[in-house]
Amino acid sequence: MDTVRSAPRMEPVRWSPPPAPQRARRGSGSPSADILRRVELPGHGPEDVVFGADGSVYTGTADGAVLRVDIVTGAVDAVANTGGRPLGLHAGPDGSLLVCDAHRGLLRWSGPGGSIEVLVDRIDGEPLNFASNVVQDPDDGMTYFTASSRRWPFEQWMGDLLEHSGTGRLLRLSPDGTVDVLLDGLQFANGVAFTPNREALVFAETGAYRLSRYWLRGPKAGTQEALIDNLPGFPDNIALGSDGLIWVALASPRNPLLDALLPRPGVLRRMVWQLPERLKPAPKRTAWVVGVDLEGSIIHDLQTDGTAYAMVTSVAEHGGTLVLGSLDESALAITAVPGIAPTETN
Repeated sequence: MDTVRSAPRMEPVRWSPPPAPQRARRGSGSPSADILRRVELPGHGPEDVVFGADGSVYTGTADGAVLRVDIVTGAVDAVANTGGRPLGLHAGPDGSLLVCDAHRGLLRWSGPGGSIEVLVDRIDGEPLNFASNVVQDPDDGMTYFTASSRRWPFEQWMGDLLEHSGTGRLLRLSPDGTVDVLLDGLQFANGVAFTPNREALVFAETGAYRLSRYWLRGPKAGTQEALIDNLPGFPDNIALGSDGLIWVALASPRNPLLDALLPRPGVLRRMVWQLPERLKPAPKRTAWVVGVDLEGSIIHDLQTDGTAYAMVTSVAEHGGTLVLGSLDESALAITAVPGIAPTETN
């Protein structure tokens, strides 16, 4: 297993965030995901969830395990171990998985009985730090992935949000092994998903409270634009649903203390970073996902309090079923899109 990088000295950058929308302060007063069924796991922190080609749900946990989960029966099998910390996943039609590993880079598991292969662990001679989320185009084999920070290791993710130095990247791996940096200077680049026609990518910047669209084809190819700005919470992993919506996990509502610190002199954030963990800005316990259309409108806003499940960092939708993952839990959570009779696989 690769050693975990040590945290750097904090070098805060000032930023004036937009005023938090009322929704950020309204708690769980929206239409809520009232029923969350837990599927317990033999590991902690299922950070991302994806539906595999076999209908199972796949996730990775803090011990390096990649798990296959039958969300109907609750059966869980460990199918691989990355030897690091798996985060974002992409399921291929051939049963393989692409895995963003926070310590080891971009990996590929070839499927049942197969091994783990390292695809990218360095970029321009620099170790790939904090690979976050990944998708692959089945037509041309192009793989697109994010790296959240060049400075802060995964275990110190809060340091990047507090520093706000913007070292996240959107990257492309070609079938010939070439890696291109499509976008740099992103504020904690996180989830990434295709639009339904794969003409563009949608990606999350957790530290900017924003989803953006990066055009891959057409007259806007190579350009980016905001899809939805000033979100009421911290967007984490995202996924294209079977309903054509981009489903977004909001790990926590906006933090008033963090918003107040960001435009102020950096010495204040250095002081906060030295405080005991219990005194630092912390995620509020809630379970929150939203479904966004390609016009940037929120179609579904589903939230409940964090009593049964909290810090939702991923969501996958299929046939009206929503599967949630979390950095803090030792289970997946299952709920449904309101008004749609869910069809659970397996």
